[in-house]
Amino acid sequence: EGVSGLGEGLRCPSAAPLPQASPLARSFQLDYEEDCFRKDGAPFRYISGSIHYARVPRPAWRDRLLKMYMSGLSTVQVYVPWNYHEPLPGIYDFAGDRDVEAFLDLTVELGLLVILRPGPYICAEWEMGGLPAWLLWKPDIVLRSSDPAYLAAVDSWLHVLLPKIKPRLYQHGGNIISIQVENEYGSYYTCDYEYLRHLLRSFRALLGNEVLLFTTDGTRAEELRCGTLQGLYATVDFGPDSNVTEAFGAQRRVEPKGPLVNSEYYTGWLDYWGEAHASTSSARVARGLEDMLQLGASVNMQSLFLQLPLLPWPGADFKDQYKPVTTSYDYDAPLSEPGDPTEKLFAIRTVISKFQPLPVGPMPPATPKYAYGWVALQKYADLLDVLDVLCPSGPIHSQFPLTFEAIKQVHGFTVYRTQLPQAVPDPAMLSAPPHSVCDRGYVMLRQEYQGTLERDGQTALHVTGKAGDTLDILLENMGRISFGANTSDFKGLRGNLSLDSSLLSNWLIYPLAIDTAIQQGWPRTAPPKSTSRGRAGPAFYTGTFETPGIAWDTFVKFPGWSKGQLWINGFNLGRYWPHWGPQQTLYVPGSVLHVGRPNNITVLELEGAPPTPFLVFLDRPLFNRTLSRSTVTTE
Repeated sequence: EGVSGLGEGLRCPSAAPLPQASPLARSFQLDYEEDCFRKDGAPFRYISGSIHYARVPRPAWRDRLLKMYMSGLSTVQVYVPWNYHEPLPGIYDFAGDRDVEAFLDLTVELGLLVILRPGPYICAEWEMGGLPAWLLWKPDIVLRSSDPAYLAAVDSWLHVLLPKIKPRLYQHGGNIISIQVENEYGSYYTCDYEYLRHLLRSFRALLGNEVLLFTTDGTRAEELRCGTLQGLYATVDFGPDSNVTEAFGAQRRVEPKGPLVNSEYYTGWLDYWGEAHASTSSARVARGLEDMLQLGASVNMQSLFLQLPLLPWPGADFKDQYKPVTTSYDYDAPLSEPGDPTEKLFAIRTVISKFQPLPVGPMPPATPKYAYGWVALQKYADLLDVLDVLCPSGPIHSQFPLTFEAIKQVHGFTVYRTQLPQAVPDPAMLSAPPHSVCDRGYVMLRQEYQGTLERDGQTALHVTGKAGDTLDILLENMGRISFGANTSDFKGLRGNLSLDSSLLSNWLIYPLAIDTAIQQGWPRTAPPKSTSRGRAGPAFYTGTFETPGIAWDTFVKFPGWSKGQLWINGFNLGRYWPHWGPQQTLYVPGSVLHVGRPNNITVLELEGAPPTPFLVFLDRPLFNRTLSRSTVTTE
């Protein structure tokens, strides 16, 4: 007969409302007698979808939220990435695209309730799961634990964020009905109950005793053992391939009474570079949703309404090896990256309509797209020729390589430079210890590109040269681990390089501020650097295009390019790596384009540009292309 509390439809009777202090009192509570939520005393079940304001350009916030509302959702789940708002210790940013309060105001205006996920760890396939990389400036810090250094940073952040949230709680007249504490903590190795107790005390002190606080974990017993705590309501997460009765049975083992809740129902799955584009069938997603709603469960759909992962924010997983996540967050989502309703969205909407009335009116249409065509680019400069612009403070001297964290470089790229200590007439092995190149190193000798060293791939190259020849390695951070055994993911050269058996020493280390330079107008404000070198190795390319009187969304394809990053009008649109795949195009929201004046394109190509460098702007994305190791198919 299954688990107690399953299979009875979990219909929370309305005949016996909880006593209210007054008819006007607003409340959102757990009812352990009737196994449901109660909102203002009446039985309540939410059907929710996740949205990441940090992945959606601010001009598109209303459109995406309106489409969620018109899908029949009563509620949205909103993540707050700590590192997006506190980029450096004590430096806070809540302006523009980071104005979380303006986003929450829009949810109120559109009549949506909110489930808030303020972390401090959120996962979300976001750089380091939302934890700021500057925490690693203290190299022995134990993240997501009761380590005093970590807790001090968490408390400082919560004292800034949660006072903004408190007046928005449902009990205080706002629309935030519940708040998740941490995320999938049972999947992390520390299993530190004192940490969870500290968070519970902090959230209660800053938000009061009425707000509903909860946890989310996978359905394995070990995950629920380490991720749950008395005083935090335990919910689970699972996807359409799971057996619904078994999965909720796991929740029942830690919460024998109360509402059934799937806090992350996976409507799609994430993409890794070099692997096939993930897809989940609409029919399976709809069937799983209907099974859960039939049981009276509350559900939040993950990967439902997602969008642009502005660099440098995509994270990585660690599953036996480092697996960086693609730039696009359109994981076969019901509402696509540019905000287009899909067949999956309408299948979900049909299921919702069986359980509650849909809003009156049509679903807002897909955003208009435009194929601006091909745009020629020209080489501006080799990266090594513009270190003065990209590292204005000059290099750091060190006997041996230092990590990004040791030189307080949060994102992006760093150049490590030394000289060959002796002549190398016969090919010698330039090598790094295993897993010490984090995450990808582009090697130049005498400013000529030699090849690439990788974190879990090639760690050695053969080189020849004269004593005193300059050796440069450009190190790329491909995203800090956001889920897996350990989020302490230090970047840069984490070990000493050697030439045959002798260690290389006496390094100059250049932390590059490429984003800052491009946002300030470089390189279009500077004359091109003449160069006689060819197309191989890290170099900048520039070009311009004009829109025909409209600024519509578009998608950029990179014919013949290898790997790099794209900026348009100073806006970092992410990584391209077409021969590795699966992602072939980068999404360009119309809001970053100019009308009536040129749009400035900057490309940093890391390995080698095509003989005739150009980009193609399309009116649709291309996803599912992966390197077959023998042939590469392109459209």
